[in-house]
Amino acid sequence: MTATTARSTDAVVVEFAASLRRHVDCAPQTVAPGSLRSVLEAALAAAPPLAHYVFDDQRAVRRHVAVFVNQQMQHERARLDQPVRPGDRVLVIQALTGG
Repeated sequence: MTATTARSTDAVVVEFAASLRRHVDCAPQTVAPGSLRSVLEAALAAAPPLAHYVFDDQRAVRRHVAVFVNQQMQHERARLDQPVRPGDRVLVIQALTGG
């Protein structure tokens, strides 16, 4: 199942926040369920340069990036083996810091 052929009830929707899309535009992606890593990788296949903003050189989620599954922040940054099920929604945002 590819990002363009997955049906929404059988799939996962992955969206990248505007703070990331300003670097590399990527529309919301509909991908096959699986581990959080496989879901993110499938969504990033639509805009490969965006992966640099999401993952570090060890392929862990960058420190200033937050990933939410169904509005629940995911704290694991390296393994990303949490299951993402059909119908789930994933949101990837760039955490902003400063004062």
